[in-house]
Amino acid sequence: MTFNLPATDRRLWALAWPLMLTNLTVPLLGLVDTAVLGHLESPEYLGAVAVGANLFSILYWTFGFMRMGTTGLAAQAWGKRDRFSQVALLLRSVLLATGIGVLLILFHQPLIHTGLTLMNPGEDVTELAAEYAAIRIWSAPAVLCQYTLVGWLIGTQFPRGPMIMLIAANGLNIVLDILFVTVLGWNSRGVAIATVIAEYGAATIGFLIVLRRMPEGQTLTRALFGKLEDYLKILRVNRYIMVRTIALLLVLAFFTAQGARQGDTILAANAVLITFLLLISNALDGFANAAEALIGEAVGKGSRRRFRVVFRSALRWSLWGALLLTIVFVAGGHWLIALLTGIEEVRATAWRYLPWLWLLPFAAVWGFLLDGIFIGATRTRDMQNTMLFSALGVFAPVWWLTTGWGNHGLWFALISLMVARAVSMGWLCWSHTRHGRWFQSQ
Repeated sequence: MTFNLPATDRRLWALAWPLMLTNLTVPLLGLVDTAVLGHLESPEYLGAVAVGANLFSILYWTFGFMRMGTTGLAAQAWGKRDRFSQVALLLRSVLLATGIGVLLILFHQPLIHTGLTLMNPGEDVTELAAEYAAIRIWSAPAVLCQYTLVGWLIGTQFPRGPMIMLIAANGLNIVLDILFVTVLGWNSRGVAIATVIAEYGAATIGFLIVLRRMPEGQTLTRALFGKLEDYLKILRVNRYIMVRTIALLLVLAFFTAQGARQGDTILAANAVLITFLLLISNALDGFANAAEALIGEAVGKGSRRRFRVVFRSALRWSLWGALLLTIVFVAGGHWLIALLTGIEEVRATAWRYLPWLWLLPFAAVWGFLLDGIFIGATRTRDMQNTMLFSALGVFAPVWWLTTGWGNHGLWFALISLMVARAVSMGWLCWSHTRHGRWFQSQ
């Protein structure tokens, strides 16, 4: 049913709904992790997974450019109908992802030790988080290959691929979570093992889907593998996304660490609420991911009119999504928190900070959408600079000035980061549009 939507809106939705459903399986997994561990007798298991998951968010999403950069480049190659570039980009990105994943496994001990030292949770939580991390690291090659596969499938406008691979894998993860934790009693260790198995399942499904999507007539040749310079070029093009992603994830890690310093109960309550932030991000990212593909296609074709039409459509639907999420959290926030944890102290603490969650959808929606626009146009340097400004110029000083507010100050600083991203990226978007820079070489 299309409800007589304009053609661009229909194309946006055709891409967005599978991606939205795909993205929603990610926080759904987090919800299950939280719910399974949140009903155990101690908040330490929930805290350990919160710390460990944040550590791996930083570690893996440091290389998130392998998804975002691949999407923009693949979308532009798709717009130009360049079959060789599409296949060469995928092959080189997968090889690069596998190599980086193996290196992470080889050097994981100092990385994990440094990360846990910086996050500084309590002694019991640290021990459990270290055990969790030592297991999760084995999923590195699978996770990074998934990034490239998902990015390529989005860029070549086949959103059902990521939907199939991630829904199937996360469904497996949920079943294994319940088996390993509830039935076998493996606690946080069981969550880690379930995640590793599911990540390799997702990568396997992704490879099978991509093989069926290869352009007709393009055979595997030596030229597709390229030279060392081709791989260095991928890294150079995406280095700005890497810096931007590190800055964002360090902010989230700092948020978790500051919560941990206020006690295990605050840490666990923040973990519950941050799960809803992931829900917001992944729901609204459906429109942003669709915009990446359509904006990249418009840039590849050199169509300014198409660029404007896609932007307006994505903005309109993103704002409607933010409004819906706000209504859900205002009306059902207490019930959702109670669903995730049966620990009364954690529930009461999370309820106290619930109003900050009500502000998040409209504070964050602008940054999510503009990320999609900038990725599709491969304006990655702008993404880096606006994030550094928001993190160092806004989040850090706001947190420092509101330390006396306790956890309320921490949440206020996070909201301020979202608003700063919206303002800075919005200004650049207006400037690029006014001066016609979206289609200029960088």
